[in-house]
Amino acid sequence: MVLSKKMEEAINKQINAELYSAYLYLSMAAYFESTNLPGFAKWMELQAEEEKQHAMKLYHYVIERGGRVILDAIQKPQSEWKSPLDVFEAVYAHEKHVTELIYSLMDMAKSEKDYASEVMLHWFVKEQVEEEANASSILEHIKMVKDSVNGILQYDKMLGKRGTE
Repeated sequence: MVLSKKMEEAINKQINAELYSAYLYLSMAAYFESTNLPGFAKWMELQAEEEKQHAMKLYHYVIERGGRVILDAIQKPQSEWKSPLDVFEAVYAHEKHVTELIYSLMDMAKSEKDYASEVMLHWFVKEQVEEEANASSILEHIKMVKDSVNGILQYDKMLGKRGTE
């Protein structure tokens, strides 16, 4: 069963959005490196890699369905923030935006009666629940420590353990 042109174009846009997410998180990692917060930086690097994997999952899906992947330019991400709080407010807002993009794709798949795409997109819906929950949790913890240098450094140490558990 071949992917419709409409779904192909929409999924190609989502591939671009996922690659932008990777680019944004890599920019955030660079910001954290420049502010001597290596744990935050590591968390963002791993997040960037995860977003690239999301793009590749969509990439392979388009090909498997007989479509063609067309890559578009990736928008330049923001590179400066005021604080870890500022960064994670941006992360949470971005993840909510990505969720809306996934929901739009799901709506399109339903309207086109593209059941295969619906099944594939269920994975992304579930993933976005996790992404928003993680971003929200970190944001709330950063709000708790406010401007406490010790609190931020402790949280930096904890985030640096991501991927080692």
